[in-house]
Amino acid sequence: MPVRPLTPAVWLWSAPDAAAALRTRDLATILRTYRTVNRLSQERLAALLGYDKTYVSMIETGRRTISDVTTSRHIARVLGLPMHVLGVTDNDDADFAAMIQFGDSTIRLAEIARQSGRAVDAVNELWPLVARLEARAAEGRAERDTMILLGQGRAALGVSLGTVLPEERLSAAARWTGKALVVAERLGDPTFLAHALRMHGNELRKADHVGAAIAHLSRAVAVSDDREGQGAAFALLARAAGEQGNPDLFDQAITGYRSLLDSGMGRGMLFNRFTFREIALRGLISTGRAAEAVRAMQVDVGGPPVAPQWHIIERVTAGQVLLAARHREGATEAFRASLTAAEIHRLPHQVQRTIRAADDAGLTEVSAEGRAVLQRLTDQLASSSARQ
Repeated sequence: MPVRPLTPAVWLWSAPDAAAALRTRDLATILRTYRTVNRLSQERLAALLGYDKTYVSMIETGRRTISDVTTSRHIARVLGLPMHVLGVTDNDDADFAAMIQFGDSTIRLAEIARQSGRAVDAVNELWPLVARLEARAAEGRAERDTMILLGQGRAALGVSLGTVLPEERLSAAARWTGKALVVAERLGDPTFLAHALRMHGNELRKADHVGAAIAHLSRAVAVSDDREGQGAAFALLARAAGEQGNPDLFDQAITGYRSLLDSGMGRGMLFNRFTFREIALRGLISTGRAAEAVRAMQVDVGGPPVAPQWHIIERVTAGQVLLAARHREGATEAFRASLTAAEIHRLPHQVQRTIRAADDAGLTEVSAEGRAVLQRLTDQLASSSARQ
Protein backbone atom coordinates (compact mmCIF):
# COMPACT_ATOMS: atom_id res chain seq x y z
CA MET A 1 0.00 0.00 0.00
CA PRO A 2 1.20 3.56 -0.63
CA VAL A 3 3.13 5.21 2.17
CA ARG A 4 1.30 8.17 3.71
CA PRO A 5 3.03 11.11 5.41
CA LEU A 6 3.07 11.52 9.16
CA THR A 7 1.10 14.15 10.96
CA PRO A 8 3.86 16.76 11.16
CA ALA A 9 3.00 19.38 13.69
CA VAL A 10 2.91 17.37 16.92
CA TRP A 11 6.55 16.31 16.60
CA LEU A 12 7.50 19.73 15.31
CA TRP A 13 6.13 21.72 18.21
CA SER A 14 6.50 19.36 21.15
CA ALA A 15 9.90 17.68 20.75
CA PRO A 16 12.86 19.79 22.02
CA ASP A 17 15.27 18.01 19.68
CA ALA A 18 13.08 18.94 16.72
CA ALA A 19 12.98 22.60 17.72
CA ALA A 20 16.78 22.67 18.04
CA ALA A 21 17.18 21.05 14.62
CA LEU A 22 14.85 23.56 12.98
CA ARG A 23 16.87 26.44 14.38
CA THR A 24 19.95 25.20 12.52
CA ARG A 25 18.11 25.49 9.17
CA ASP A 26 20.37 22.66 8.01
CA LEU A 27 18.44 20.07 5.99
CA ALA A 28 20.80 17.20 6.85
CA THR A 29 20.38 17.86 10.58
CA ILE A 30 16.62 18.27 10.21
CA LEU A 31 16.22 14.97 8.33
CA ARG A 32 18.31 13.03 10.84
CA THR A 33 16.36 14.50 13.73
CA TYR A 34 13.04 13.88 12.02
CA ARG A 35 13.93 10.21 11.66
CA THR A 36 15.08 9.95 15.27
CA VAL A 37 12.00 11.63 16.73
CA ASN A 38 9.62 9.62 14.55
CA ARG A 39 11.62 6.37 14.79
CA LEU A 40 12.02 6.01 11.04
CA SER A 41 14.63 4.24 8.94
CA GLN A 42 16.19 6.01 5.97
CA GLU A 43 14.22 3.66 3.75
CA ARG A 44 10.93 4.66 5.38
CA LEU A 45 11.73 8.37 5.16
CA ALA A 46 12.74 7.96 1.52
CA ALA A 47 9.38 6.30 0.83
CA LEU A 48 7.52 9.17 2.49
CA LEU A 49 9.38 11.68 0.34
CA GLY A 50 9.15 9.61 -2.83
CA TYR A 51 12.93 9.35 -3.14
CA ASP A 52 15.46 6.55 -3.27
CA LYS A 53 17.10 5.61 0.03
CA THR A 54 20.54 6.44 -1.41
CA TYR A 55 19.39 9.98 -2.22
CA VAL A 56 18.24 10.56 1.38
CA SER A 57 21.51 9.14 2.68
CA MET A 58 23.48 11.54 0.50
CA ILE A 59 21.48 14.52 1.83
CA GLU A 60 21.95 13.44 5.45
CA THR A 61 25.71 12.99 5.06
CA GLY A 62 26.20 16.26 3.19
CA ARG A 63 27.18 14.63 -0.09
CA ARG A 64 24.14 16.15 -1.79
CA THR A 65 23.01 19.75 -1.30
CA ILE A 66 19.45 20.77 -2.19
CA SER A 67 19.40 24.14 -3.91
CA ASP A 68 16.30 24.14 -6.11
CA VAL A 69 13.12 25.65 -4.73
CA THR A 70 10.81 22.91 -6.00
CA THR A 71 12.59 20.13 -4.11
CA SER A 72 12.85 22.23 -0.95
CA ARG A 73 9.14 23.02 -1.04
CA HIS A 74 8.30 19.35 -1.57
CA ILE A 75 10.35 18.24 1.44
CA ALA A 76 8.88 21.00 3.59
CA ARG A 77 5.31 20.11 2.64
CA VAL A 78 5.71 16.36 3.25
CA LEU A 79 7.50 16.68 6.58
CA GLY A 80 5.53 19.64 7.87
CA LEU A 81 8.43 22.06 7.97
CA PRO A 82 7.91 25.83 7.88
CA MET A 83 8.96 26.85 4.37
CA HIS A 84 11.25 29.62 5.58
CA VAL A 85 13.37 27.09 7.51
CA LEU A 86 14.62 25.76 4.17
CA GLY A 87 15.08 29.25 2.77
CA VAL A 88 12.30 29.13 0.20
CA THR A 89 9.94 31.78 1.57
CA ASP A 90 10.48 35.49 1.91
CA ASN A 91 8.78 37.01 4.93
CA ASP A 92 7.91 40.11 2.89
CA ASP A 93 6.18 38.30 0.05
CA ALA A 94 2.49 38.42 -0.81
CA ASP A 95 2.01 35.03 0.82
CA PHE A 96 2.88 36.50 4.21
CA ALA A 97 0.49 39.41 3.70
CA ALA A 98 -2.31 36.97 2.87
CA MET A 99 -1.46 34.90 5.92
CA ILE A 100 -1.82 37.96 8.14
CA GLN A 101 -5.09 38.90 6.45
CA PHE A 102 -6.66 35.51 7.05
CA GLY A 103 -4.85 34.66 10.27
CA ASP A 104 -7.86 35.33 12.49
CA SER A 105 -9.92 32.92 10.43
CA THR A 106 -7.21 30.27 10.67
CA ILE A 107 -7.19 30.52 14.46
CA ARG A 108 -10.99 30.44 14.68
CA LEU A 109 -11.24 27.39 12.43
CA ALA A 110 -8.52 25.63 14.42
CA GLU A 111 -10.44 26.33 17.62
CA ILE A 112 -13.60 24.88 16.07
CA ALA A 113 -11.63 21.78 15.07
CA ARG A 114 -10.24 21.39 18.60
CA GLN A 115 -13.64 21.76 20.23
CA SER A 116 -15.13 19.19 17.87
CA GLY A 117 -12.56 16.61 18.95
CA ARG A 118 -10.00 17.12 16.16
CA ALA A 119 -7.16 18.67 18.13
CA VAL A 120 -4.43 17.17 15.93
CA ASP A 121 -6.04 18.85 12.92
CA ALA A 122 -6.08 22.10 14.89
CA VAL A 123 -2.34 21.86 15.53
CA ASN A 124 -1.73 21.20 11.85
CA GLU A 125 -3.74 24.27 10.90
CA LEU A 126 -1.92 26.53 13.35
CA TRP A 127 1.74 25.64 12.93
CA PRO A 128 2.37 27.31 9.52
CA LEU A 129 0.87 30.57 10.77
CA VAL A 130 2.74 30.53 14.10
CA ALA A 131 6.02 29.53 12.44
CA ARG A 132 5.94 32.47 10.04
CA LEU A 133 4.98 34.92 12.75
CA GLU A 134 7.73 33.61 15.05
CA ALA A 135 10.28 34.09 12.28
CA ARG A 136 9.18 37.67 11.67
CA ALA A 137 9.26 38.51 15.38
CA ALA A 138 12.75 36.96 15.69
CA GLU A 139 13.96 39.39 13.02
CA GLY A 140 12.71 42.30 15.13
CA ARG A 141 9.86 43.13 12.78
CA ALA A 142 7.04 43.15 15.28
CA GLU A 143 4.20 45.34 14.03
CA ARG A 144 1.25 45.50 16.42
CA ASP A 145 -1.09 43.52 14.12
CA THR A 146 1.56 40.84 13.75
CA MET A 147 2.10 40.62 17.51
CA ILE A 148 -1.63 40.41 18.23
CA LEU A 149 -1.93 37.52 15.81
CA LEU A 150 1.23 35.91 17.19
CA GLY A 151 -0.15 36.03 20.73
CA GLN A 152 -3.46 34.53 19.65
CA GLY A 153 -1.73 31.85 17.61
CA ARG A 154 0.63 30.91 20.43
CA ALA A 155 -2.29 30.53 22.83
CA ALA A 156 -4.34 28.43 20.40
CA LEU A 157 -1.37 26.23 19.56
CA GLY A 158 -0.57 25.66 23.24
CA VAL A 159 -4.14 24.72 24.10
CA SER A 160 -4.38 22.35 21.11
CA LEU A 161 -1.09 20.68 22.07
CA GLY A 162 -2.37 20.43 25.64
CA THR A 163 -5.26 18.37 24.30
CA VAL A 164 -3.23 15.81 22.34
CA LEU A 165 0.04 15.40 24.24
CA PRO A 166 0.59 12.82 27.00
CA GLU A 167 1.10 14.07 30.55
CA GLU A 168 4.89 13.80 30.47
CA ARG A 169 5.01 16.25 27.55
CA LEU A 170 2.37 18.76 28.62
CA SER A 171 5.07 21.26 29.59
CA ALA A 172 5.45 21.92 25.85
CA ALA A 173 1.86 23.16 25.75
CA ALA A 174 2.43 25.36 28.79
CA ARG A 175 5.50 26.88 27.14
CA TRP A 176 3.42 28.05 24.19
CA THR A 177 0.62 29.52 26.31
CA GLY A 178 3.34 31.19 28.42
CA LYS A 179 4.76 32.78 25.27
CA ALA A 180 1.24 34.01 24.45
CA LEU A 181 1.07 35.62 27.89
CA VAL A 182 4.34 37.47 27.23
CA VAL A 183 2.72 39.11 24.20
CA ALA A 184 -0.52 39.80 26.08
CA GLU A 185 1.31 41.61 28.88
CA ARG A 186 2.76 44.05 26.34
CA LEU A 187 -0.30 44.75 24.21
CA GLY A 188 -2.45 46.55 26.76
CA ASP A 189 -5.58 44.61 25.77
CA PRO A 190 -7.36 43.47 28.97
CA THR A 191 -9.61 40.99 27.16
CA PHE A 192 -6.71 39.17 25.54
CA LEU A 193 -4.67 39.39 28.75
CA ALA A 194 -7.47 37.65 30.65
CA HIS A 195 -7.72 35.02 27.92
CA ALA A 196 -3.97 34.36 27.95
CA LEU A 197 -3.97 34.10 31.76
CA ARG A 198 -6.79 31.54 31.62
CA MET A 199 -5.14 29.46 28.92
CA HIS A 200 -1.70 29.52 30.53
CA GLY A 201 -3.10 28.85 33.98
CA ASN A 202 -5.01 25.82 32.78
CA GLU A 203 -2.01 24.38 30.91
CA LEU A 204 0.15 24.90 34.01
CA ARG A 205 -2.41 22.95 36.01
CA LYS A 206 -2.34 20.09 33.53
CA ALA A 207 1.47 20.10 33.65
CA ASP A 208 1.25 19.69 37.45
CA HIS A 209 2.22 23.25 38.38
CA VAL A 210 -0.94 23.79 40.38
CA GLY A 211 0.30 26.64 42.59
CA ALA A 212 1.38 28.70 39.59
CA ALA A 213 -1.89 27.81 37.86
CA ILE A 214 -3.93 29.15 40.77
CA ALA A 215 -1.95 32.40 40.77
CA HIS A 216 -2.59 32.97 37.05
CA LEU A 217 -6.24 31.95 37.19
CA SER A 218 -6.92 34.14 40.24
CA ARG A 219 -5.46 37.06 38.33
CA ALA A 220 -7.63 36.14 35.33
CA VAL A 221 -10.73 36.39 37.52
CA ALA A 222 -9.62 39.84 38.68
CA VAL A 223 -8.76 41.32 35.27
CA SER A 224 -11.62 39.84 33.22
CA ASP A 225 -13.74 42.67 31.83
CA ASP A 226 -16.70 40.53 30.73
CA ARG A 227 -18.93 38.02 32.50
CA GLU A 228 -18.14 35.13 30.17
CA GLY A 229 -14.41 35.56 30.61
CA GLN A 230 -14.75 35.82 34.37
CA GLY A 231 -16.98 32.75 34.47
CA ALA A 232 -14.44 30.75 32.47
CA ALA A 233 -11.72 31.88 34.85
CA PHE A 234 -13.79 30.83 37.88
CA ALA A 235 -14.40 27.42 36.26
CA LEU A 236 -10.71 26.77 35.66
CA LEU A 237 -9.79 28.14 39.09
CA ALA A 238 -12.29 25.76 40.71
CA ARG A 239 -10.62 22.85 38.93
CA ALA A 240 -7.15 23.94 40.01
CA ALA A 241 -8.26 24.53 43.61
CA GLY A 242 -9.80 21.07 43.70
CA GLU A 243 -6.57 19.49 42.48
CA GLN A 244 -4.68 21.39 45.16
CA GLY A 245 -7.09 20.02 47.74
CA ASN A 246 -8.07 23.53 48.83
CA PRO A 247 -11.77 23.35 49.83
CA ASP A 248 -12.15 27.04 50.69
CA LEU A 249 -10.81 28.28 47.38
CA PHE A 250 -12.73 25.61 45.50
CA ASP A 251 -16.00 26.64 47.18
CA GLN A 252 -15.34 30.29 46.43
CA ALA A 253 -14.55 29.62 42.79
CA ILE A 254 -17.39 27.18 42.15
CA THR A 255 -19.85 29.63 43.72
CA GLY A 256 -18.67 32.41 41.42
CA TYR A 257 -18.87 30.03 38.47
CA ARG A 258 -22.42 28.97 39.36
CA SER A 259 -23.57 32.56 39.81
CA LEU A 260 -22.38 33.59 36.35
CA LEU A 261 -23.72 30.39 34.78
CA ASP A 262 -27.13 31.00 36.35
CA SER A 263 -27.18 34.54 34.96
CA GLY A 264 -27.35 33.12 31.45
CA MET A 265 -24.88 35.72 30.21
CA GLY A 266 -22.21 33.36 28.89
CA ARG A 267 -21.73 30.81 26.15
CA GLY A 268 -19.02 28.39 25.12
CA MET A 269 -17.46 25.17 26.37
CA LEU A 270 -17.33 26.21 30.02
CA PHE A 271 -20.77 27.86 30.20
CA ASN A 272 -22.66 24.60 30.22
CA ARG A 273 -24.46 22.65 32.96
CA PHE A 274 -22.72 19.44 31.96
CA THR A 275 -19.29 21.05 32.27
CA PHE A 276 -20.21 22.69 35.57
CA ARG A 277 -21.26 19.39 37.09
CA GLU A 278 -18.05 17.65 36.00
CA ILE A 279 -15.88 20.37 37.54
CA ALA A 280 -17.98 20.33 40.71
CA LEU A 281 -17.81 16.54 40.99
CA ARG A 282 -14.06 16.42 40.56
CA GLY A 283 -13.54 19.22 43.09
CA LEU A 284 -15.78 17.57 45.69
CA ILE A 285 -13.95 14.26 45.33
CA SER A 286 -10.55 15.97 45.51
CA THR A 287 -11.47 17.93 48.63
CA GLY A 288 -12.72 14.88 50.52
CA ARG A 289 -16.47 15.29 50.05
CA ALA A 290 -17.38 12.08 48.27
CA ALA A 291 -20.92 11.89 49.67
CA GLU A 292 -21.72 15.33 48.24
CA ALA A 293 -20.25 14.27 44.91
CA VAL A 294 -22.47 11.17 44.83
CA ARG A 295 -25.56 13.32 45.45
CA ALA A 296 -24.50 15.88 42.85
CA MET A 297 -24.01 13.21 40.18
CA GLN A 298 -27.64 12.19 40.54
CA VAL A 299 -28.81 15.63 39.38
CA ASP A 300 -29.95 15.65 35.76
CA VAL A 301 -28.12 18.46 33.95
CA GLY A 302 -30.52 18.28 31.02
CA GLY A 303 -28.08 18.32 28.16
CA PRO A 304 -25.07 16.74 26.49
CA PRO A 305 -21.48 18.01 26.66
CA VAL A 306 -20.59 20.81 24.26
CA ALA A 307 -17.45 19.04 23.01
CA PRO A 308 -16.46 15.36 22.69
CA GLN A 309 -13.52 15.67 25.09
CA TRP A 310 -15.84 16.78 27.88
CA HIS A 311 -17.74 13.51 27.63
CA ILE A 312 -14.44 11.68 28.14
CA ILE A 313 -13.41 13.89 31.05
CA GLU A 314 -16.82 13.43 32.65
CA ARG A 315 -16.73 9.63 32.31
CA VAL A 316 -13.44 9.45 34.22
CA THR A 317 -14.83 11.71 36.94
CA ALA A 318 -18.08 9.73 37.06
CA GLY A 319 -16.08 6.54 37.52
CA GLN A 320 -14.27 8.06 40.49
CA VAL A 321 -17.56 9.16 42.05
CA LEU A 322 -19.08 5.71 41.50
CA LEU A 323 -16.07 4.16 43.21
CA ALA A 324 -16.66 6.45 46.17
CA ALA A 325 -20.24 5.13 46.23
CA ARG A 326 -18.86 1.54 46.04
CA HIS A 327 -20.37 0.87 42.62
CA ARG A 328 -17.40 -0.91 41.08
CA GLU A 329 -19.31 -2.26 38.10
CA GLY A 330 -20.61 1.19 37.21
CA ALA A 331 -17.13 2.65 37.63
CA THR A 332 -15.65 -0.04 35.39
CA GLU A 333 -18.23 0.74 32.71
CA ALA A 334 -17.51 4.49 32.96
CA PHE A 335 -13.74 3.98 32.73
CA ARG A 336 -14.07 1.69 29.71
CA ALA A 337 -16.28 4.24 27.97
CA SER A 338 -13.67 6.92 28.61
CA LEU A 339 -10.88 4.73 27.20
CA THR A 340 -12.82 3.98 24.03
CA ALA A 341 -13.61 7.63 23.39
CA ALA A 342 -10.14 8.84 24.37
CA GLU A 343 -8.56 6.54 21.81
CA ILE A 344 -10.93 7.71 19.09
CA HIS A 345 -10.16 11.36 19.80
CA ARG A 346 -6.45 10.73 20.58
CA LEU A 347 -6.36 12.11 24.13
CA PRO A 348 -3.50 10.30 25.88
CA HIS A 349 -3.54 12.24 29.13
CA GLN A 350 -7.20 11.28 29.68
CA VAL A 351 -6.16 7.66 29.21
CA GLN A 352 -3.40 8.20 31.78
CA ARG A 353 -5.91 9.70 34.20
CA THR A 354 -8.20 6.68 33.73
CA ILE A 355 -5.30 4.28 34.35
CA ARG A 356 -4.42 6.03 37.63
CA ALA A 357 -8.02 5.90 38.82
CA ALA A 358 -8.32 2.23 37.89
CA ASP A 359 -5.01 1.42 39.60
CA ASP A 360 -6.13 3.16 42.78
CA ALA A 361 -9.30 1.06 42.78
CA GLY A 362 -7.55 -2.21 41.98
CA LEU A 363 -9.38 -2.54 38.63
CA THR A 364 -6.51 -4.42 37.03
CA GLU A 365 -8.30 -5.37 33.82
CA VAL A 366 -9.25 -1.76 33.14
CA SER A 367 -5.69 -0.66 33.90
CA ALA A 368 -4.33 -3.19 31.41
CA GLU A 369 -6.80 -2.05 28.76
CA GLY A 370 -5.78 1.54 29.39
CA ARG A 371 -2.08 0.79 29.04
CA ALA A 372 -2.75 -0.94 25.73
CA VAL A 373 -4.66 2.12 24.50
CA LEU A 374 -1.90 4.42 25.73
CA GLN A 375 0.74 2.40 23.88
CA ARG A 376 -1.23 2.64 20.66
CA LEU A 377 -1.63 6.40 21.05
CA THR A 378 2.05 6.81 21.94
CA ASP A 379 3.04 4.90 18.83
CA GLN A 380 0.81 7.15 16.73
CA LEU A 381 2.30 10.28 18.24
CA ALA A 382 5.90 9.14 17.88
CA SER A 383 5.70 7.31 14.61
CA SER A 384 2.61 7.69 12.43
CA SER A 385 -0.92 9.00 12.70
CA ALA A 386 -1.91 7.36 9.45
CA ARG A 387 -2.91 3.72 9.13
CA GLN A 388 -1.07 1.82 6.47
